[in-house]
Amino acid sequence: MKLSIFWRLALSCLAIIAVMAGVNFYALNQLQQLTVLSTELVSYHYPAIDTAKRLLASLMTQLRSEKKYLAVPDPIFLGDFDGEAEDFRRTLAALLEQESAADTQRLLKGLERLHQEYETLFHGAADRRSSHNPKPVSYEVQRDTLMVRMTAALDAYVNLHEERVGALVSDSRARSARAEIMTQQLVIAAILLGLGLAGIATYSILYPLRQLQEHIRRIGQGQFGQSVDVAAPYDLRELVDTVNGLARKLQELDDMKAEFLAHVSHELRTPLASIREGTQLLLDEVPGPLSQEQRETLRIIMDSSERLIHLISTLLDLSKMEAGMMEYRIAPTDLTRIAETSVNKVRLLAEGKRIRILTETPPGRLWVPADGPRLEQVLDNLLSNALKFSPEGATVNLHMEPDARTGVIRISVSDTGPGISAEDLPHIFERFYQGRMQARPAVAGSGLGLALAKKVVEAHGGQIWVESDLGKGTAVRFILPLARSGGNA
Repeated sequence: MKLSIFWRLALSCLAIIAVMAGVNFYALNQLQQLTVLSTELVSYHYPAIDTAKRLLASLMTQLRSEKKYLAVPDPIFLGDFDGEAEDFRRTLAALLEQESAADTQRLLKGLERLHQEYETLFHGAADRRSSHNPKPVSYEVQRDTLMVRMTAALDAYVNLHEERVGALVSDSRARSARAEIMTQQLVIAAILLGLGLAGIATYSILYPLRQLQEHIRRIGQGQFGQSVDVAAPYDLRELVDTVNGLARKLQELDDMKAEFLAHVSHELRTPLASIREGTQLLLDEVPGPLSQEQRETLRIIMDSSERLIHLISTLLDLSKMEAGMMEYRIAPTDLTRIAETSVNKVRLLAEGKRIRILTETPPGRLWVPADGPRLEQVLDNLLSNALKFSPEGATVNLHMEPDARTGVIRISVSDTGPGISAEDLPHIFERFYQGRMQARPAVAGSGLGLALAKKVVEAHGGQIWVESDLGKGTAVRFILPLARSGGNA
C-alpha cells in the first residue's frame, strides 16, 4: 500500500520524536541514578562520619572529666562524665540503628561493649576515690587500653565510610562520563536517523516529481509516445494520470497532423508534377514561341513548383521516418564523393552571394556504411542552411575527419552567420521550427531540413548536434560509424 505524502512526513516525524524521546529517557534514567548516589552520600555516609567524629570528641571529653574527678573528687566532674557518657550511648544507639552493613554494625557493637567496660572501670575507681581508698595500680593501663581500642574502632568506622564515599564518588564520575558519551552518541544517531528519514521522505516525494518533470519536458520537445509509470504516493497519481492522458491526446493530434500532411503531400505531388512538366514544355516552346516576359513568368512558376515538390518530398520522407516505414539501403559509400556532389549543387548559390565553400577532407576515399542518397540529402540541407544564413562574402566550412581509434568519422558544416540563441537551440531539430532568427524572404526555409537530418543520422547509428555563438556563427556537427574495411561493396 502506497502511503500518502502526509503520512510519509508524519511517520518520519514520529520516528524522529520516538528516537529523541528514547535519548531523553536514557538521560533522565542516568540522572536519577546519580541523584540516588548523591542522596546516599548526603543522607547516610556524611552524617555517619560526622556522628563518629562527635563520638570521638565525646570520648575525649569523658576522659578529661574522668581525670579531673580522680584528681579532685568534685561531684560536678562526676556529673559531667555521666552526662557525656549518657550522650555517647544515645548517639551510639542511634548510629547503630541506622547502620545496615554487617561490618559497621560489628564495629559499633564492639565500641558499645568497650564503652560499657570503660564506664564500669571508671565508676569502680570513683567509688574507691570517694571512700579515700587509692585507685588500683593497673587502672590507667586498663583505661588507656580501652580508650585506644575505642578510638581505633571509631577510626575504622570513619575509614569504612570514607572508602565507600570514595567508591560512590568514583562510581558517580564513571556513570556521568558514560552517560555523557552515550547521550552524545544517541544524539548523533538521532540526528543522523532524522536526516536519513527526512532524506528518504523527501526523495520518495521529489523523485516521482522529477520523473514527471522529465516526462513533461519530453512532451514539450514533441515526444508524446511514451507514458510515464511512476511509483508515486496516491496524492500524485492523479497528476501523473492527467499528464499521461495529456500526452496520449497530444500523440493522437500529432498522428492526425502527420497523417493529414502525408495525405495532402501525396495528393499535391501529382498535380505539381504536371504543372512542372507543363511549364517545362512551355519553356521548350513546344506549343509555340515565347516572349521574354512569358519566359520569365514560366521560370518563376518552374522554380516555385520545384520548391514545392522538394518540400512535399521532405514532408513525405519525414512521415515515413516517424512511422518507421523508411527503407534505408545501407552499403559502403564514399563520403568524399557525396560531399563533392552536395558542394557542386549549392555552388551557384554560393557564387551568387560571393561565399567561399572550404572543404577540408583527408586524402583518399572515406567509406561509411550508409544510404548514399539520404546522406547526400543531409549534406544538402546543412550546406543550404549555412549559405542561407551567411552574409555576403563570408566563408562556409565543410570539415570531415576520420577517427580510426573510435571507429567514427566526424563531419561538421560551419558558417559565420548571426548564430542561434540559447533559447532556440533545444528546439532546433523540431519540425517547422525556425526560431527567432528568420532568414530573409528571398531564401526563406521550411524548418524541415534539420529535422530530416537528425532522423537520417540517427538511423545510421550516428549523433548530430548544433554549436552556436550568437553573433559569431553556427556549426552543425555529426558523427557516423566508419566502414570496417575500405573498398567497394
